[in-house]
Amino acid sequence: MIRIYFWEVSTKDIPWAIVHMAWDRFALGGNKSIQFWKLLGTGKGETFTPRDADSRRWGLLISIDQNALDTFENSSLMQSWNKKAETAFAATLRPISSHGEWSKKIPFNSEAGLAQSWDGKVAAITRARIKWRKNPLFWRSVPPVTASLKNSPGLISAIGIGEAPLGLQGTFSIWENQKAIRDFAYKGVAHQAAIEATQRERWYAEELFARFAITDESG
Repeated sequence: MIRIYFWEVSTKDIPWAIVHMAWDRFALGGNKSIQFWKLLGTGKGETFTPRDADSRRWGLLISIDQNALDTFENSSLMQSWNKKAETAFAATLRPISSHGEWSKKIPFNSEAGLAQSWDGKVAAITRARIKWRKNPLFWRSVPPVTASLKNSPGLISAIGIGEAPLGLQGTFSIWENQKAIRDFAYKGVAHQAAIEATQRERWYAEELFARFAITDESG
């Protein structure tokens, strides 16, 4: 089972959140029910530079044994974040498709037949490890794609996500349905130009694109 969480904390609790971004990795890494996890910073996703960062919003993505989910969500780690949060969001994600790797792993296994049967909300995760020497070129190419994304029909929300301020960047977006995200991916002029630039410039050391059915959400 895949779950994603986002919490928004008050300004005074930003130092607490930063400490827990470092500290919580020990509990997550030691939890044998969790097959994959990523603690996430967030941002506006407009330039993918540090000035985008939202120091009040933080996230967590996990792939966990379904039988262990209740125990995890009642753990001290989760209770501490939920207690500090001014707002919180959580969703259950079922993989429709996934291509690429994340930290040299294949974290999501697509469910057979889900692409044909699902007609509800869809989430997309894009994530890339950018080659250091390619960062300036990548940053210059981002704004047209961001503008296209935010004006796309069927987009419900989108934020930037990252494991570090530089070099490890991505987006998490929610769409009304699969058609909406397909139209953006395959018909958007800016997005197609970015795909061509990616193939030409080879600015990613690692990349992943995944789509999910949202079967449950709160917040």
